[in-house]
Amino acid sequence: MNKTNYRLLFLSTPVGALGSGIGGGVELTLQNAAKALIAKGHEVEIVAPEGSATNVTKLTQIAGNMQTSAQTQVGADLVVLPQNSVLENMWSYARESQNQFDLLFNFAYDWLPLYLTPFFNRPIAHWISMSSLSPVMDAMVSKTSHLFPNAIAVNTRACADTFSDGDRLMIMGKGLDVSQYNFVKQPEKPSLAWVGRISPEKGLEDAAKAAQSTGLPLHVFGLIQDRAYWEQIKTFFSKAEIHYEGFLSTDELQKKLGQCSALLMTPRWVEAFGNAAIEAFACGVPVISYNSGGLKEIVRHGKTGFLVEMGSVSGLIEAISQLDQIDRFTCRQQLEAEYSLEVWGDRLEKWFDNLITNYSKPRF
Repeated sequence: MNKTNYRLLFLSTPVGALGSGIGGGVELTLQNAAKALIAKGHEVEIVAPEGSATNVTKLTQIAGNMQTSAQTQVGADLVVLPQNSVLENMWSYARESQNQFDLLFNFAYDWLPLYLTPFFNRPIAHWISMSSLSPVMDAMVSKTSHLFPNAIAVNTRACADTFSDGDRLMIMGKGLDVSQYNFVKQPEKPSLAWVGRISPEKGLEDAAKAAQSTGLPLHVFGLIQDRAYWEQIKTFFSKAEIHYEGFLSTDELQKKLGQCSALLMTPRWVEAFGNAAIEAFACGVPVISYNSGGLKEIVRHGKTGFLVEMGSVSGLIEAISQLDQIDRFTCRQQLEAEYSLEVWGDRLEKWFDNLITNYSKPRF
């Protein structure tokens, strides 16, 4: 039986240009998903806001005003759409070109693409990149999952469980291009890393406090989304040796991240997954994380890192003192076995096979 090669349209996050870092981990997720499926013989076109950049495949850029980030609307029971919305414009393009594709893949954590799903004549797969943040979004996730079973996927069971109809959501994990990350058996000198958007919900202050207490340098990687918060961190922890490394390309990040003794992940919210964790594993870097959200499904306590109680800086410090118990090669092995592009590509392909084969428009 011959395998069918699909034509796929990926619709990026509307909160920022692809490659800017504003969209957080979903930017890497989208591009790795494209790589995984292209490697399996499928055609992919990416639609993203104007100013985007990627070297993965064909890119169509759409002008318009960016969407407000979902993190700023926690608990909001309303839908926000700016005038000349890039989200609206991206989905207008999708509607006009849908017949060129077998399936559309949505990466926007937003109400509108879910609402539009029944009005298209092609199946739409939705990637929900964050936990439930608002009643209006939760209700639309439920409605769409009932109309189109298996059409919505999340990273982890912990993420799914935050939604009222979480048992209807697909658990899809993620994947990395392992060849982009060099394994480092032993860093040149002890240091810590922290990777993410620099914003209060990511809890950078806990990592800074742990670094100050242990005397270890802390290398901070990521986009400064909240400048006042970042300045506050530097002021409060002036005795800590904190090095801001910037928002780096994958190649630059892995070179510096691989030279760290551990990655600290200290989110103050339910982290749906944590791309940085598997990027660290790819370099052989153990992860010390709060025991919450998707991270507790990724980190193997005592084998590829340590899980500590949320908000426990003393727990972080104790875990740092036990890093010599971790075999860095075990971290790389977990990445290759569970989070390679090949493994993830197989999972995505089966998901799309099911959606395309069983697709039928609902009757209103």
